Amino acid sequence: MRNTRPRDIYGRPLPYGAEGEPTMPDDLDLSPVDALAEAQRLLDADRPFHAHEVLESVWKAAPEGERELWRGLAQVAVGLTHVRRGNARGAQALLTRAADRLEPFRGDPAGPYGLDLPTLVRDVRALAGRLETETPGALTDLGVGLLRRP
Repeated sequence: MRNTRPRDIYGRPLPYGAEGEPTMPDDLDLSPVDALAEAQRLLDADRPFHAHEVLESVWKAAPEGERELWRGLAQVAVGLTHVRRGNARGAQALLTRAADRLEPFRGDPAGPYGLDLPTLVRDVRALAGRLETETPGALTDLGVGLLRRP
């Protein structure tokens, strides 16, 4: 069971009794396609912590052959959360780890579940590189999308 302490939009704990942001339910059960759509919606709304919760729920229920894919996707969202929290070092480490974890899955240009893994891996690595010279607060457009865009 998750910690019931209220959290801000980026998942940072708030004092007990404070008005926090709703989190995802512990029993969240979405299909992979629905989870990706919801995670992308949350990323587009600048809610990477919540996107991570959605992706983590699929990761924990995924078949063995897909677990590392979902773990990598969840790490992308956690890396973006660290960017928004101002933690450049943590963000860079998580984004690099996520790209490394997703790399083996990027061979199929069609990508599973509508994922654009070649672009995602490229964009995640580029963002990690930007964090070497830019402060997280200066990054308004993180330039990361999970799904192929028309």
